[in-house]
Amino acid sequence: MPDTSLLAAFLTGLLGGTHCVGMCGGIVAAMSFHSEGGKSGRQPFGFHLGYSAGRIASYVALGALAGLIGSAAFLSDSLFPLQRGLYVLAQVVLILLGLYLAGLNQSIRVLEKAGGVVWRRVQPLLAKVMPVRNLGQAVAAGALWGWLPCGLVYSVLVMALSTGGAIEGAALLLAFGLGTLPNLLLMGWAAESLRAFTRQVWVKRAAGAAVAAMGCWGLFQLVR
Repeated sequence: MPDTSLLAAFLTGLLGGTHCVGMCGGIVAAMSFHSEGGKSGRQPFGFHLGYSAGRIASYVALGALAGLIGSAAFLSDSLFPLQRGLYVLAQVVLILLGLYLAGLNQSIRVLEKAGGVVWRRVQPLLAKVMPVRNLGQAVAAGALWGWLPCGLVYSVLVMALSTGGAIEGAALLLAFGLGTLPNLLLMGWAAESLRAFTRQVWVKRAAGAAVAAMGCWGLFQLVR
């Protein structure tokens, strides 16, 4: 798997902050406060690390599964056309992700509708571990949170199909998950500086152009 794919996945997580805030803001807000003995207060920062650890673990598991499924195309030379098709699809998704990060295209959000069926089954399980009172519950809640329908996650999963193996697919989703950490951890603690930076038009355009360029370069490598 090219290092550029890992970098693109990380940048997608990092610069997709506005999308993450919109998708996960309600969940983070619900998790950020607890109530005991009639008093409400902010949860320990360790709980937020637990939420993110569980969430990223779910991403990694999904990435490994996607990579494993996609690896079937690499078992035989007779499946070379499928290998090439997966590769092209991954580069096209990279370009669409770049356009999305730049604020120029919203097509990846269509993928979120596909995950609604699964989320309707997972959401009641998340409600059962709330309110979170210990670190174990925080990790479990985060693992369930990781199944929230998200166009960014699904786009990176499509890329994971072309990685050729479970380990490679897991690494791709790990890079994405690590990219999401700053925005979601800071959101849980009401810090605005990073989110304000990533919302600037020039930052969005530059990040989107970088990710889209990686996809274009991948396609160029195929045809040269």
